[in-house]
Amino acid sequence: MASIKKDPVIVVLQLSGGNDYLNTVIPYTDPVYRDSRPVVGIPEDQVLAIDGNIGFNPAMGPLKTMYDQGNLAVIHGVGYPDSPRSHFRSMDIWHTCEPETLGTEGWLGLATKDIDPQKENIVTTVSFGPSLFRALVSPGIPVACVDDLESYGLLTGITGEKQREQILDRFSRMYAPELGNDVVTEYLGQTGLEAMKGADILKSAPANYHSIIEYAETTIAQKLRGIAQIHLAGLGTRIFYCDHGSFDSHANQLGMHTTLWTDVSQAIDEFFADLREHDAADNVIMLMFSEFGRRVRDNGSGTDHGAAGAAFVIGDGIKGGLYGEYPSTKIGDLQQGDLVPNLDFRGLYSTILEDWFGLDAKPIVKGNFEAPHFI
Repeated sequence: MASIKKDPVIVVLQLSGGNDYLNTVIPYTDPVYRDSRPVVGIPEDQVLAIDGNIGFNPAMGPLKTMYDQGNLAVIHGVGYPDSPRSHFRSMDIWHTCEPETLGTEGWLGLATKDIDPQKENIVTTVSFGPSLFRALVSPGIPVACVDDLESYGLLTGITGEKQREQILDRFSRMYAPELGNDVVTEYLGQTGLEAMKGADILKSAPANYHSIIEYAETTIAQKLRGIAQIHLAGLGTRIFYCDHGSFDSHANQLGMHTTLWTDVSQAIDEFFADLREHDAADNVIMLMFSEFGRRVRDNGSGTDHGAAGAAFVIGDGIKGGLYGEYPSTKIGDLQQGDLVPNLDFRGLYSTILEDWFGLDAKPIVKGNFEAPHFI
C-alpha cells in the first residue's frame, strides 16, 4: 500500500446464478472430471493451460493474458460450510457475512461507513444496475444507484424519479418478505433519501469522458464503461458494484457458458485498457465471485447447483497466481455430489478490507478467517 498514492478503489463483479467452477478453472488432466462430464466437459486441447493440471475456459483468453502478466489471482475452493444451494439465500450470505442468521447489513455498506464515516461524499459507493445490491446496504449510508448513466438521476436526487422509484420498489419486493416491511422501510428512511436533494453528481461523468477504447455492445461491457466514466470523472467513488448473468446453467451449458465468459473477459479487458489509457488503473482492483459452484457430475445437458467455487481478483496491485488448493474431486470427498469449500469467503473479504482498504475486517466479516495474501 505504501506505493499507492491514490485512494484505493474496488469494482465488484457478481457472477449471478452460480458459475460452474469446474468449467471455468478446469482440472483438465483429472480423470474424475472427464468421467463426470461426458456432455459438458471441455476437451483438453481447448483448455488454456495454466500448468500441467488446470487451465482456463477457452472463452477466457483476455483473462488468461492478465494471469500471465501477473495481474490476476485465482482463489480456489471459496465458499462456506453447509451451502443451502439456494440462489437467494447463498447470495444473501455472501452479501451480509451471516451464514447462520439473517443479516441486515451488507459488508460493503459497513466498509463504506468506515471509509467515509461523516458521509462527506454521497457517491462513495455506486451500485450499477437496475437494483440495489444488499452487499451495499447499511442504515444511514447513502448509495448511488445507476441503471443507465446516460439518463441517470441519483437515487437520492430530484431527477430520474421514475428510475429511483423502480430501484426502490425492486429492493422492497426482494427483501420485505424475508426481513419484514418494517426493516426495509426503516432502511429506506434512515438512508435519508429525501434529505439529499439535488445530488445529481454523476450526470456529468459521460460528458467529460473521452477514450480510444471501444467497448463491446454487451450488457456487462456497457456497465463497466459506465463505471470507468465515473472513476475517470474523479468524483471520489471508492466502491463500485455490478453483476452479470445468469450463470444458472442447468441446460445447454456449453454454449451459454461460452457466451457469458466471452462477454465478461472482453469487457474486463476493455475496462482495464481504458483505465490504463487514462493512467487511472493503479489504484483499482476487481473482485469476481459467484454465490456457489455447480455439481461435479453433469445432468446430461448442464450442471446443477453446487457448493465450492472460484473467485478472481484482478488489477495492477494484485500478486497474480493461484491461491489455495483445488478441492478434491474424489467421490468420497464430495458432499451431496459437490466440491467442498476449503476457504471461507470471509477470508477473501478480509484480505481486501485490510490489505487494500486498510480497514479492520473483523467487525465487518464477523470474525477471523484465513486470508490469502494476493495484495
